[in-house]
This record gives sequence, C-alpha cells and structure tokens, in this order.
Amino acid sequence: MIIDSHCHLDFPNLYENLDNIIKRAKLNQVNNLLTICTTLESFKKIKTIIDKYVNVYGTFGIHPHETKNHTNVDLDFILNLKKNYKKVIGIGETGLDYFYNHSDIKIQKKSFIDHIHAASKLNIPVIVHSRNAESDTLDIIKNEKKNLNLKVLIHCFTGSESFAKKLLDLNCYISVSGIITFKNSDELSNTVSKIPLSHLLVETDSPYLSPFPFRGKTNEPSYIVHTIEKLSKIKNTSKKNIISSTTSNFKKLFQL
Repeated sequence: MIIDSHCHLDFPNLYENLDNIIKRAKLNQVNNLLTICTTLESFKKIKTIIDKYVNVYGTFGIHPHETKNHTNVDLDFILNLKKNYKKVIGIGETGLDYFYNHSDIKIQKKSFIDHIHAASKLNIPVIVHSRNAESDTLDIIKNEKKNLNLKVLIHCFTGSESFAKKLLDLNCYISVSGIITFKNSDELSNTVSKIPLSHLLVETDSPYLSPFPFRGKTNEPSYIVHTIEKLSKIKNTSKKNIISSTTSNFKKLFQL
C-alpha cells in the first residue's frame, strides 16, 4: 500500500475529475491520500472530499503565499477541528517562502509559529513548506521545539545536505516528490541518499511537479509510483521496501 502524503485534490485540475483520479490511484496501489489545505476556501472543498472518500484525509492551514490575505490565524477554529473533523490529521501547509516573496516575511513567520502552536496543542504534525528560507525555517522549528511537543514534516524537500542533517537532528520527517526524477536532480538525489529511510515519506504535490516521464502534464497521485521507483534506486533497495517504509513512517507520524 502506497500513501501520497501531500496532494491538492481541491485544485481544479484534480477536483473536476476526482472519481477517476481516485480510481487510477487505487489501480496503482495508492490506497491513501492526504489532501493539503492552503486557504480557507480550500478547506471548504477539503471537507467535502474527505467526507466522500474514505481513503482520503485532510489538513487545515494557510500557505505562506496566502498569508498576506490571512494575517490572523484563527487558533480557536483550528483547535476545534479535531472535535468536528476526525479526518483532519495535520496542520498546514505552512512555513516560509522567500523565493517568490508573495507575502511579507514577518507575516509569514507569525503565521508559521501560530500553525506550530495549534499543531502542538492538537498533538498532530505540522506540514512545512520551506523555499529559500532554510536558516529561518530551522530557527523557528528549533526555538518552538524547546517548549513544545512538536511533530514536523518537511514537504517536497529540495534543500541542501546541511539543511537535511539539521532537520534530522530535530527529528523532523522529510518528504520527497517527483523532483527527484528530474534530469538535473543529481545533487538532490545525493542528499536524499543520506537521509535515513526511517524518516522519509513520498508525495506528489499534485497537480504540480509531475515526475518523469509525465513532466509538463498535470500531476496526480497515481504518478507517485515513478517517484518510488527512483527513490528505490537512490537508496539501493527494493520498491517494496520503499513502499513499506514510507507507509509505516506516515502511519507512525500521523498516528493512524
């Protein structure tokens, strides 16, 4: 059984054809999916999706790009989530993105910390987006972990070897996407080869980042098999072992 730990089923390219998307995923052994929230509007669709599909779980969060429109995170609303939505199993995606700089850095940081506090109080993982922000991402996680019972998943990892090592020192889990199948991914593959299998998950981040040989097309959960195949080569182990380990890690992290 494969688990896609990060996809966006509420996005139009997937949402408009969701029955077939889910069906194709199952045909490729992708039995569970975690659909990730990015805005308040996003969460409305996610509630519908997780109610309809028994094998799909959801999260709640405001993407760092969207923090300019959501400067205050409603912590009370988030803390009531588990009472009303049992299939909401994570907080995010949240984090920092200095590459596009769509939102003010101070607002991004405040939102990130607010999400971390909510995740800690709910005792569920926080799903972290980090792009061109390794130092600040580490500082915030490290500072917040001092006083909190915090579970962290870094999604779509594309960072440096040093970043990976420091994340592992903080007992973070790291998820890899179809980017590892790209022709120019040698440096990333080398870094991933040094991340213990015990702390790795796999994802599509669909509808984005389609793996080879589907680059340029809309990504979907069924394509995760290509990421698993490449990861098995990087880690020099069987696809069966990759599937078993990443599925076990997901279940452990998300308490399923």
